[in-house]
Amino acid sequence: MSTSNLKPLILHAHNTGPNPYKVAIVLSALKVPYTVKLWEFGDAPNGVKGPNFLKINENGRVPALEDPNTGVVSWESGAVIHYLLRVYDKSNKLGPSGKSPGSEPTNQDHVDFNKWEFFLVSSLGPMMGQVNWYRHYNPTKNEDALSRYEAQTYRTFDVLEGQLRKSGGESVLPGGFNAVDAHFYPWVNQYTYAELKLDKYPKIQKWLEVIGKIPAVLEAYERVPNGEKA
Repeated sequence: MSTSNLKPLILHAHNTGPNPYKVAIVLSALKVPYTVKLWEFGDAPNGVKGPNFLKINENGRVPALEDPNTGVVSWESGAVIHYLLRVYDKSNKLGPSGKSPGSEPTNQDHVDFNKWEFFLVSSLGPMMGQVNWYRHYNPTKNEDALSRYEAQTYRTFDVLEGQLRKSGGESVLPGGFNAVDAHFYPWVNQYTYAELKLDKYPKIQKWLEVIGKIPAVLEAYERVPNGEKA
């Protein structure tokens, strides 16, 4: 589908959490026009738990994406990104790639793409989220819980570090930047906020530097915080 005559898609976001940035990175990388609408927390009319947003996403969380070109509304970052790849990435710029340029991805390539995507959404992301919660937001100190989730986050960093060795720290999947990197980057990039250290993870450090310089990533981090308030 050509992007030259598209109506802008609407990315519903807030500027503090990592998941909307994933979607913005993919939109920017595919050069799909989009606008950003920023929502607050809570159940006010401009809040994600309020009636206006719940009409868009019954779960009351961002990101959500409205596509006026197709009438499709999606939410959950994985589902949103899969939608964008199906509809707007016909040349497979960001999806599973074959072992050599121009080759078709095999079943193993598709599985590798999915397994690392789901490792982020089921393991690394939730563990880092819990570290942030118990370090910054839990009403009472709970050092046992914090220690547990720190340990689990570092365990997932061990796994990611091993995978990144295969590409020399260039991309999660060998072959260069794709949507899996877009999934991981906004979460791992929060390591300083989570007060975690990367001293033992040189490939993660290199990967953050490489991905952080990609124009689509820079654009996403510029556009999301400057979105229109809901």
